[in-house]
Amino acid sequence: MDTASYQLIYHQVLWAAFGLAAAFGVIAQRTHFCTMGAVGDIVSMGDWTRMRMWALAAGVAVIGFQALAWSGQVDPAQTLYASPRFIWLSALVGGLLFGLGMVMGSGCGSKTLIRIGGGNLKSLVVFGVMGIAAFATMKGITAVLRVSTVDQVAVAFSTNASLPAWLAQSTGMAPGSAGLLLGLLLGVVLIAWALASTAMRTQDGLLGGLGIGAVLVAMWWVSGHLGFVPEHPETLQATFVGTNSGRAEAFSFVAPIAYLLDWLMFFSDKSKQLSIGIVSVAGVVAGSAAYALATGGFRWEGFRNTEDTANHVIGGVLMGVGGVTAMGCTIGQGLSGLSTLSLTSFVALAGILLGGFLGMRWQIWRLERQL
Repeated sequence: MDTASYQLIYHQVLWAAFGLAAAFGVIAQRTHFCTMGAVGDIVSMGDWTRMRMWALAAGVAVIGFQALAWSGQVDPAQTLYASPRFIWLSALVGGLLFGLGMVMGSGCGSKTLIRIGGGNLKSLVVFGVMGIAAFATMKGITAVLRVSTVDQVAVAFSTNASLPAWLAQSTGMAPGSAGLLLGLLLGVVLIAWALASTAMRTQDGLLGGLGIGAVLVAMWWVSGHLGFVPEHPETLQATFVGTNSGRAEAFSFVAPIAYLLDWLMFFSDKSKQLSIGIVSVAGVVAGSAAYALATGGFRWEGFRNTEDTANHVIGGVLMGVGGVTAMGCTIGQGLSGLSTLSLTSFVALAGILLGGFLGMRWQIWRLERQL
């Protein structure tokens, strides 16, 4: 492949990623798709509607990714989440930190971007703090702490630490067939549970679940198929165009925020290139802002007081540190990672939900003390 052809694919991948992220922003802004909000609804009101919306998106994502893998469109072994190291402690601790942070910061990484698009200046502060904390946890002071502590604890397997790889190894099934079977089983259960409630079978409920799940699957195809180049014109090695990891990626909104800040601050450094993650962050904000402006929902909002500011700053730090430690957020591990049926993703998601639950209970306890 010559350089001109490579550049053409690079631009196609980035524009496709931006468009899908913008669609994500529009859908999430309209339907109030939010993992933290779903946990909050359950804890405070016993309402499972938004969690069912999330489950519908997860079910679509799992079936869609495994169908892409079965058809040869995407190689599960070449995704960001494929590894023989089961870093369960990093996933659990990072997930807990992220879950607590998303409560204190009024939303996870994706919700932070959506709220920025709607005019929320508090989320803009969370965005900056989370990006700095994430970068420090990738390459700075908290990275040293992470690598020397929780990352040391892992279980090494002879194959990828994922359910399809385990099933294929133990039964002799083809990996793609094993993944499709497991994906259909889990996906159908999630979708059936989501649609069992009449409260979910509304226009916004279906749009939120089906729409978010569909754009995530499309993102896997863009990154893992459209963006796959068997031979880079300079290195002559196989590569996934426009990814920070060099592997197939879907949506995630912690490390990409750090990469965006890095790109903005060192823009004149030609080695800093736009990536899928960077344009996805911008796309979600753009889509959310476009919908908010078009529907009259755009509102400037700032901090109420010093305590409110402190909570959001601490929340940003916890999400930045936790998101990188767990290798993803509610979208990065909760949907993108879960769609690959990675064991690490299951643990990270459990940690995030537990952290969110504990954070909500803590907030309710504080409110009750003030009454």
